Amino acid sequence: METNTFMDSLIELRSRLIKCSIAVVFCFVCLIYFSNEIYQTLAEPLQAFLPANSSMIATEVASPFLTPLKLTFFVSLLVSMPYSLNQIWKFIAPGMYQNEKSLSFLVMLSSLLLFYAGIVFTYFLVLPLVFSFFTGSAPEGILVMTDISRYLDFVLSMMFAFSFAFEIPVFIFLLIWSGVSSPESLSAKRPYVIIGCFTVGMFVTPPDVISQTLLAIPAWLLFEGGLIMARLFIRNKN
Repeated sequence: METNTFMDSLIELRSRLIKCSIAVVFCFVCLIYFSNEIYQTLAEPLQAFLPANSSMIATEVASPFLTPLKLTFFVSLLVSMPYSLNQIWKFIAPGMYQNEKSLSFLVMLSSLLLFYAGIVFTYFLVLPLVFSFFTGSAPEGILVMTDISRYLDFVLSMMFAFSFAFEIPVFIFLLIWSGVSSPESLSAKRPYVIIGCFTVGMFVTPPDVISQTLLAIPAWLLFEGGLIMARLFIRNKN
């Protein structure tokens, strides 16, 4: 009986994963025609600060074709993420109590929204400030011309760094809700958290003070937001 239940769970998991994969492929097929336009949109934060006689370049033969496709694939993952998370939710929800379902759904929804918020924050605020600093600090006589593949890798790494930093409130909430820590204990560690935010920002962002600060300060504020959210939940729970 237990073997059958285990096999049924594996079959259902396989079915959910296939549906997630189909959703990604479907989004990719729908977006592939617009690959160049999608890349052009991503390149706008840099191109806005390039000199009039400068442009982005491709140093590899296949880069003009493969780089936009790579970006389109990542965009497809982001677009299909709500559907994929819904499939995961449908797989794990039957084994939960009603109160656990409500809480886990809110945590999952909050994580998704914060992840998207990190991407938006990076695109509209971080990238323009970083590229303004980089292009403005170039020595005289040096023409700034960035490779499109290197640019994509840089931007994606920045977006993922900030998106995961935006998950801090959820992480803090889960630590407190699970009993691993408490609001008072985490509050007492605030100085170390602030130092940690700047230290992590130094390693995951380019070697400049602007991008490090743009990651560290929001991360600290999100830490405080997670504490407030956890305190309110515990108060309402009691």
